[in-house]
Amino acid sequence: MRVPSRSPGQQPGPAVAPTAPAPAPTPTAPAVASPAPARRAPTAVGRCPVPGQPDLAAYRAAVAELVVEVGALADSPSTTARQVLLDQRLREPAIAAVLNATPQGFVGARETLLLEMARYQPSARSSAHDLTALVRIYLLSRIDVMWWRDTPTFLTDTQVDTTTDLVDLEWLRRRGLLAFRYQEQPATLLGRGLRAARRRLLPDATPHTAGLRFRRARREVIALLNDIAREFAAASPPATPPLWVTSLARSAEHQYRLRRLGYAAMVPSGHCLGWAADVELAWFARFGVRDALADLLLARQEAGEINVVDEGQAWHVCLAPTARLRLRQAYEAEMGA
Repeated sequence: MRVPSRSPGQQPGPAVAPTAPAPAPTPTAPAVASPAPARRAPTAVGRCPVPGQPDLAAYRAAVAELVVEVGALADSPSTTARQVLLDQRLREPAIAAVLNATPQGFVGARETLLLEMARYQPSARSSAHDLTALVRIYLLSRIDVMWWRDTPTFLTDTQVDTTTDLVDLEWLRRRGLLAFRYQEQPATLLGRGLRAARRRLLPDATPHTAGLRFRRARREVIALLNDIAREFAAASPPATPPLWVTSLARSAEHQYRLRRLGYAAMVPSGHCLGWAADVELAWFARFGVRDALADLLLARQEAGEINVVDEGQAWHVCLAPTARLRLRQAYEAEMGA
């Protein structure tokens, strides 16, 4: 990601004098029509901040710059310098506008980030492979909770399993209504043993992921993933496997369970609100289409439809509220609801 410049940019200068008009054509030499101007591509929704709403492009650029500066102070003796840096940079308007709009507010989001950094321990399971990744993932994921701040959190596993706001993916898969793939997390010791044996025999047949603990998702998220899967399939060679989803809705109870196991499971999280999913990327490198999938996701972010957080092996994707109505209508049309 390109780090934005802090320079004030080009200053306005005097107007450029117009060029002299071309001489009129003679009667014996008819004028040649000039070519039509090139058609301009439509401006993406995500490029223009909505009046009264935080500028997300400016926020992401400010976060990218902050991460670079945190990286320069990543050693243990720089703890005080990192805190001073964060105190200064988090108050910049582009960042503060988003943090202020989260349920925790600016102070709560700042204190949570500092606590996450103080408690950080490297883990092979964590998508936050270092301190800079932790800061980036945390700050970019605040867009999710800002968007859906009025949505109640799924607090317990039972709520996720029983709520009518979520749909069982297996029911849809058996009817051929899903364009993407997933695998469930084994629930028994025998199931885990069979999964481990299959990975030893066919190590690259599927992504290296634990699988879905909850195979349930909001209707709009299913429509979004189907849409992305179809676009990905159309842009990929024929032998490419379908889009692979590694995580969907979770409970806060499960989120804390993941934290105890060493995963970078942020709190609060778009997963616990039901509006986020994780999409496998690293596995698709062996098919030569990882970058194509990344570009596809970033294009949708640029258009204002989703928020994307690069978490390494998988990318976190959260649906934007502005796309909710269109995708709900798409779900009902596809599923015959």
